[in-house]
Amino acid sequence: IPSELCAPFMSAFVAVLRTVEDDEAVEAFQWSLSLISRILARVINEGSTMVMRAINANSGAQVSKAVACAPRIERAEWVLNVSVGSQSISPLVWAIETGSVAAAEAILKDLLTIRADRERYYYGLDLLFERHPDIIRRLCVDGPQLLPTLLDGLIWRSRMTERGRRRVVYFLRHLLVRPDGEFADAIARIVENQDPKIACHPVISYTIDLVWAGVAARAFLYRKAWLLLTSCAFMFSQAILNSGLHDGVSDCLWIRAAILFCRCFIYMVSWPSLVMMHIRRGRADLKAKNVVRIGRLALPAHLKEFNSIVSMSLCVILLVMLCLCPVLHCLGKPSSNGEHLLFTERCDEGDRYLSVYGFFSMCGMLCYLALLVDLSVFSNRVSAFVLIVGHVLSEIGLFLLGFSFFLITTSCAAVALKVDEENFTDIPSAAKTLTQSFLDMTSADSYHNESQYMVLFMPICCFIFITKVYMVSLLIAQLSGAYIVTFEDMLGWASLKRGEVCAASMGSVARGRWSRFVASLRLDEPCEFGEGDVGMPGAVQLTEPASANVTTKDMIKRFGGSTSPSAVWPEDDTSQAESGQERLDRVEQMLKKVVKRVEVIGKLANHSGEVGSSCGTSEVSGRPSGTHND
Repeated sequence: IPSELCAPFMSAFVAVLRTVEDDEAVEAFQWSLSLISRILARVINEGSTMVMRAINANSGAQVSKAVACAPRIERAEWVLNVSVGSQSISPLVWAIETGSVAAAEAILKDLLTIRADRERYYYGLDLLFERHPDIIRRLCVDGPQLLPTLLDGLIWRSRMTERGRRRVVYFLRHLLVRPDGEFADAIARIVENQDPKIACHPVISYTIDLVWAGVAARAFLYRKAWLLLTSCAFMFSQAILNSGLHDGVSDCLWIRAAILFCRCFIYMVSWPSLVMMHIRRGRADLKAKNVVRIGRLALPAHLKEFNSIVSMSLCVILLVMLCLCPVLHCLGKPSSNGEHLLFTERCDEGDRYLSVYGFFSMCGMLCYLALLVDLSVFSNRVSAFVLIVGHVLSEIGLFLLGFSFFLITTSCAAVALKVDEENFTDIPSAAKTLTQSFLDMTSADSYHNESQYMVLFMPICCFIFITKVYMVSLLIAQLSGAYIVTFEDMLGWASLKRGEVCAASMGSVARGRWSRFVASLRLDEPCEFGEGDVGMPGAVQLTEPASANVTTKDMIKRFGGSTSPSAVWPEDDTSQAESGQERLDRVEQMLKKVVKRVEVIGKLANHSGEVGSSCGTSEVSGRPSGTHND
């Protein structure tokens, strides 16, 4: 909006107001409007910079032209801060929030381009994170398509190779450490974004692996040590030590005592700790009003996680096992063989609960093993396999749904035949027989009686053909397709899983240990871009195979001439290429306009020709008959 229009607009507003109000009210209103008009004119005049105009046009070429005339020491400030009085705005954030992706991408590329003269390097990374410490969160929320541009700017690769290796520098300081020395939240924001392709980026993948190997792996193992201990105690009491018993009775007292000790440890130590953990997390969720609603029932939000659901199920299972424990029911009672054995689980009272107790024991074992699946995060390949198994479970669920439909249908049809066959007298028996046939749990002789009834034999054959041939083949095709789709991103999902574990484990890492880890990275020391070429601090240097990322052009733009910080950078080939591309775009737009104009002229000519022909026809038909005779 031109600032010259503010004063006339306010005058016209006051003139209209004079027609309905008295002079005293109009004068007061005129004073306030004049003050507002001066404020608006100042904001427009001082805030309308070349960079802001380029952002409003969403043109990356215009952004490059705007910052090309900035002094090299102020170049980053031009795209990060525009001040009007005591207020300021960031052109970069404005471009991100308004959806000017091309302009925001040009700003990020300009900030993260390393430039150098004969005295020093210029790199806008530190100014970017100093002005916007939450830039990762902003990009994840408002501009996820700009994250690769930001991350690519954190990498420098040498165009020279040594013994088949290439020098690589990752600028990771702002992704790892906040200005106050604490762990940065960049990894947590990337995990919340849930983009496996971003997680596969070399910078993010290396940062997550670095934190995992340095501090998070040990903290995670300490967190899981209690679960490992309780799982081993449960396994010893329910499976390993029980294998030494014959019919539930053993003459060895220490085996029975060890079983009772492990079970008491589970019931009196492990189970209360699980209950207290859920009480604490549930109270925190309810206090923060972080709930999940199932109909009218409001549940704490942590129960939507897989591990929390399994852990809550384990709490219920352990409580039921405590109530049904045969050892407790047989205390002070003779065993099944009449002997008075201490800590036995086989007695008349205990035998009534033994089968039900065994079922819940099996469920508890499965829950403990499901909770131990998190240990797969120690290997990215194993973690990727586990994640793929979870992703393709939906296909298996669809197969089981279809199988159940055909099983119930065939069972009902077979029972409706009213044949004299004991395996098909009711629906459960028929379903059991058909399931055994599908799983090859029956021999060929078992079909001898069914073959005598051709009317029963045909539905069985149809069921076996549909399920074992058609549906199994379809299941294999579905699993193959789902695996191919998931395989492309499986390492990214595994990296996201490890990043989630790292973010959750950092709360239990001691501050001293974290400080020693950061100090071991030597982020305050300048890195080397080559022999004798000392660069900027805040980076980790390593090498990679020369063929991994072929680089034939120096990623640092080096300029000769004046080294004054107030001088403007010379124009480089990249800006010329962008100008040439802009000219081509302008020519293309002009050609499109010419084509549209030609089409419009052609349509008008056709329309006028049709009108002229219709008028000529009407004139001929309207002539007098005498004219024809002449």
